[in-house]
Amino acid sequence: MHLGLGAFHRSHQAWYTEHAGDLEPWGIAAFTGRSPGAATLLQAQDGLYTLVERGPERDRCEVVASISAAHDGDDAGAWARYLASPQVALVTMTVTEAGYHLDGNGHLDLSHPEVAADIERLRVTSAQPVPPLRTMPGRLVAGLAARRIADGGPITIVPCDNLLGNGDTTRAVVLEMCSAARLHLDDWISASVSFASTVVDRITPATTTADLKSAKRATGRDDRCAVVTEPFSEWVLTGDFPAGRPAWESAGARFVSDVRPFAERKLCLLNGGHSLLAYAGSVLGHATVAEALADPRCREWLEDWWDGVTPVLALPGDEVASYRAALVARWSNPRISHTLSLIARDGSQKLVQRVVPVIHRYREVEEPAPPGVGRVIGAWLAHLRGSGVEISDPRAGELIILAAGERHGAARALLDVLEPGLGENSALVARVATTCQELESMGG
Repeated sequence: MHLGLGAFHRSHQAWYTEHAGDLEPWGIAAFTGRSPGAATLLQAQDGLYTLVERGPERDRCEVVASISAAHDGDDAGAWARYLASPQVALVTMTVTEAGYHLDGNGHLDLSHPEVAADIERLRVTSAQPVPPLRTMPGRLVAGLAARRIADGGPITIVPCDNLLGNGDTTRAVVLEMCSAARLHLDDWISASVSFASTVVDRITPATTTADLKSAKRATGRDDRCAVVTEPFSEWVLTGDFPAGRPAWESAGARFVSDVRPFAERKLCLLNGGHSLLAYAGSVLGHATVAEALADPRCREWLEDWWDGVTPVLALPGDEVASYRAALVARWSNPRISHTLSLIARDGSQKLVQRVVPVIHRYREVEEPAPPGVGRVIGAWLAHLRGSGVEISDPRAGELIILAAGERHGAARALLDVLEPGLGENSALVARVATTCQELESMGG
């Protein structure tokens, strides 16, 4: 099963399953996250869609057939029936950092209206149908409760996102949701549910009307579900799969004992670099990653950020250098329109994962954070002051007010948003405020 039937799932987990050496026994029952649109379109095409790998010079098209069924995420009955079945061995998920509904201390935010509503919906007897649930933790708990009742056997949950330690965090929010709803599933979950941790990577822009027309010209078929992605793809996993899994390694996935070094590399170099380009680039008038990377000012700041991050990464230096070079090549592809506005969303959630850990690493060795840290956060401040905040950010209203004040005060306030007490670092506050001023001057 999969939760979050969007373009990234179709370019990544569904693609790996399509290319697994033992594809024949496997199929995916995919559920949308918020809107039923993708499910409706895929149902009309029997789950088939065109995947367009867009290289710098040409496209390569293939039909992916690994999605066996597509459902509206609000179809709670279908969700429970699938998860109750012993034929279902694992659940993959693609949600954003905000989709975990974490509070400032890394726990499930029980005060969030959707979390609170799901808790009330879960407080029903087993004889009653469970109404549609809106959060990832709520949906997982409802499905796992149905599996325990049906004696469906062991299962693995596989989060596929940019959250560091996503398996452990998923386990934590599931158990906290169970406790809040008084479902007493803890012992069964400990014995029967495995939570894998992963690192995922494949640039997959939102499909445009032009992309659909291009796919039709290339294949001769009308395909309203076509997905455009880059040739590069990465999937690193660790965890137990007691009920089995597709042979994803035959498609290039890597199974390791510890994903943390790979996750930190991606979060700091790729995701942190993306955030810097998204905020600084948008203030400077750029719309895509390729445009921002071609701006010498953004490129210099990006390299400086990478130089500051590299010493605190656990992987060998030559591997980090190769990864940096590969990122430049990937991001320079002018035929992949990876929009900065999409990357810039949910900054208050993303920067906690992408930037704050770098501050901690330098603090551990009693050294000041490198200049690049202040530049990323300063670019975020400038972005917010230009009304660049996305309403999807769970703290959007608060951020707009905090960013509008005097720069140094705004810098302190935003640092405290990312981590309480961070605004007491006067040197970091000064760097954030200075970067904001520089960018506003350049963009003005």
